[in-house]
Amino acid sequence: MSEHPALDSALLRDFLVREGVRVVGDLRVDLISGGKSNLTFSVRDDESHWVVRRPPTSGLTPSAHDMNREWAVTSALQSTDVPVAPTVAIDSDGDVLGAPFTVVEFVDGRIIRTDDDLAALSDDEIDRNVDGLVDTLVRLHAVDYQTVGLGDFGRPDGFAVRQVKLWARQWGHVKTRDLDDVDRLVAELNERIPSEAGTTIVHGDYRVDNTILSADDPGVVRAVVDWEMSTLGDPLTDIALMCVYRRKGFDRVVGFDAAWTSDRYPSADDMAQRYATRTGGDLGDWDFYLALANLKLGVIAEGITYRARAGAASDGAERAAEATGDFIAAGLSTLRGKNRV
Repeated sequence: MSEHPALDSALLRDFLVREGVRVVGDLRVDLISGGKSNLTFSVRDDESHWVVRRPPTSGLTPSAHDMNREWAVTSALQSTDVPVAPTVAIDSDGDVLGAPFTVVEFVDGRIIRTDDDLAALSDDEIDRNVDGLVDTLVRLHAVDYQTVGLGDFGRPDGFAVRQVKLWARQWGHVKTRDLDDVDRLVAELNERIPSEAGTTIVHGDYRVDNTILSADDPGVVRAVVDWEMSTLGDPLTDIALMCVYRRKGFDRVVGFDAAWTSDRYPSADDMAQRYATRTGGDLGDWDFYLALANLKLGVIAEGITYRARAGAASDGAERAAEATGDFIAAGLSTLRGKNRV
C-alpha cells in the first residue's frame, strides 16, 4: 500500500470496507493538491477510483476546512441538475485519520487551472466555458434548498452582516501583520449592507479550477468541487467572488499564473452581466458585493501564508499574503466609486 503522512491507506481501506464499499486489492494513494486548502487525494484499488478530502495537518482556522458541510451539500445535490461527484462515505468525527474526511467517486475530465492549461483552448472554447460556468452557477442558485433537505444548512437572515463579521474575525485569527485598511474596509462595508437579498445555496469559492470539465467540451461542467465554504445566503456573493478572482493579484495567492486571471477570459463585468441576463434579475448594490469579495480574498491570501508559517505544505504559500493589501485596497476603492474589479 502506498502511504502519505496525512492519509494512512490501511486505515482508509478498513474504513471503506466497514462502510460497505467494495475494495479490491490494496489502495494506492496520490496527493492531488494540498497546502493552501483541504488536502485532496486520488485513491485507487484494482477496480475503483475515489477522491478523499481532509483538512490540512496544521494551521487550521475557524469555520474553514469543514468536511461535514461539504458532505451535506454534495449529498443533497445528488438529485438535482447541479453536477457534483457521487458521494461514497464520510468520517464526520475524524476517528479514522485524526480529522474528518470525505470519499467521493472520481470524476474524469479536464481541469483548467494554469495559464498553460488555458492555452489548449480556442477563443470559442473559452467563451463556451464561461457560459457553462455561469449556467451551472445559475442552476445551483435555482435549487429549492428546502426540497433537497438543506433548510437548516445556514442562517440566511442577516447573511451579509454575518459575512462581514466572519471575515473580520477571520482576519484576527490569521493576520501576519497589522493593516489599518482592513478595519476601514470592514467599517465601510457595515455602512453599505443591502436592505434586501435573495437566499439560495451558495458555493462560496466558485471559479473555473473548482470545476471538472468535460474532456471533449469545456462548456460542459461535469462536477463542481471544493464545497467547504458553501452555505445558504445571498447568491450575488457567489458571482461577485467569481468576478474578483479575475484580479491578477490572485496569481500571487496561488503561486502561479492562473487560468482564471488571463485576459483571454471575458471581463468580470461581462461575466456578471451574463449571470444577470440568465437569472432575469439585477446585481443589486454591486459595488458592495465586489468589495466584500475583495475582503474575503484578502483574508484568504493572508490565511494561506499564516498556515504556511504554521507548518502546512507551502509551494510558495509564504508569499500569498503579498496580495492581501491589493485586495483590501481594491475593496475600498470599489466602495468609494473609484474602480470596479
